[in-house]
Amino acid sequence: MLRSVSTSRCFKVMWKRFRLARMNKALSNPTYRTLFTAQVIALLGTGLMTIALGLLAYDLAGDAAGAVLGTALFIKMITYVGLSPLLAALTERLPRKPVLITADLIRASVALALPFVSALWHIYGLIFLLQAASASFTPAFQATIPDVLKDEDTYTQALSLSRLAYDLENLLSPALASLLLLVISFHGLFAGTVLGFLLSALLVQSVSLPVVQTGPTARPFRERLMHGTRIYLATPRLRGLLSLNLTTSAIGAFVLVNTVVIVKSDYGMGDGALGLAMAAFGGGSMASALLMPRLLQHMRERDVMLPAATFLTGFAFLLAGLFWGETLPAWPLFLALWGMIGAAYSAVLTPSGRLLRVSSHAKDRPAIFAAQFALSHACWLVTYPLAGWGGQAFGLPLTILILGMLGLSGVFLATWYWPKKAEREIEHSHPELPPDHPHLLAHKGKGARHIHAFVIDDEHRVWPTHG
Repeated sequence: MLRSVSTSRCFKVMWKRFRLARMNKALSNPTYRTLFTAQVIALLGTGLMTIALGLLAYDLAGDAAGAVLGTALFIKMITYVGLSPLLAALTERLPRKPVLITADLIRASVALALPFVSALWHIYGLIFLLQAASASFTPAFQATIPDVLKDEDTYTQALSLSRLAYDLENLLSPALASLLLLVISFHGLFAGTVLGFLLSALLVQSVSLPVVQTGPTARPFRERLMHGTRIYLATPRLRGLLSLNLTTSAIGAFVLVNTVVIVKSDYGMGDGALGLAMAAFGGGSMASALLMPRLLQHMRERDVMLPAATFLTGFAFLLAGLFWGETLPAWPLFLALWGMIGAAYSAVLTPSGRLLRVSSHAKDRPAIFAAQFALSHACWLVTYPLAGWGGQAFGLPLTILILGMLGLSGVFLATWYWPKKAEREIEHSHPELPPDHPHLLAHKGKGARHIHAFVIDDEHRVWPTHG
């Protein structure tokens, strides 16, 4: 009995140290709590639609359903990469709440129409509209959160919660869909998607969002179109982030595309085992996201993300060796490996919002989040086809080796672009500005030289190479 009590007490202490309760600091903000609820509901609806769309594709195309879904996924990535900066430029000076609500209503309308399609091109057209709305909604939503949560630690908790929301969507949506399919046809799943987007729109409507000043003068449209990308690519830490996005997309694409092949062909298991493998990946990702707020209180983002990305590529080479030697690990070890890959994957992705936040002014955040959205999905645009078509053309061992090399190149580029001793506050000068310029007067520098948190903007168009 004494041993049992001690064990119970030990688990309680460990749970406290796990700091799940610390997420309450972010959730205690009523505006963020409402927006997070909207995000979770919309993601659950999206998860239901993903499953329903697969069944609809099979209903229309039979054995060619995989090709249909592959085309739909390709359209999704092309839309994200091509339209996200364009839509951010078009909506830059609009209040964010109407932008978010309109995007949700468009997504609800598309989901409402999907059950009535009768040809494959209908699916492709509606998927384009749906993803165009998401390409507007997601960056605007992500850019709003740091304006709601000003404190960096609280915002870090929000990033972890957002990561958890995506992982829970991957875990809960299939289970919920399975239960619903016991009593309704797959067409009814689209109703859940419609309801999710409508509830999301209502929740966004119910809160008051911060008003962000965009400045008295509108930029020309062409400049607005490239504004976020220019800031992104001129900032060393964000060039490092883009390189790490290449790493996560390379290994993540292999897991998301080929887990089904490994489980069903190599292990000879059924659909339930596939769900277990993806749950292991998602569970590792969730555990990592929960630990991230505590970890980032004591470590810099670079010191977390680069080692995690290195481990991620190490797992890829381990898999390549196992596949080539035809010595797959025992099933429990495989699940543990998938959990570790999920943990490293999440450790790279979760802190990225902090980097975007400290690398931009509030008025530029929609543009820079849109740039991150487009550029990160450009990585997936390369790695998804490589993981899928490469697996069929070259086999899994060579495919994971190629993706591992691609991921390793991302780690090397991140190390190169993102200096180890990079500081947020940088001493610099403005020889091009007159002594009475408002920027110089605001910082009270000696002459044109001063120090402050450095971000790329209209007064700082190039990153300083020395103090």
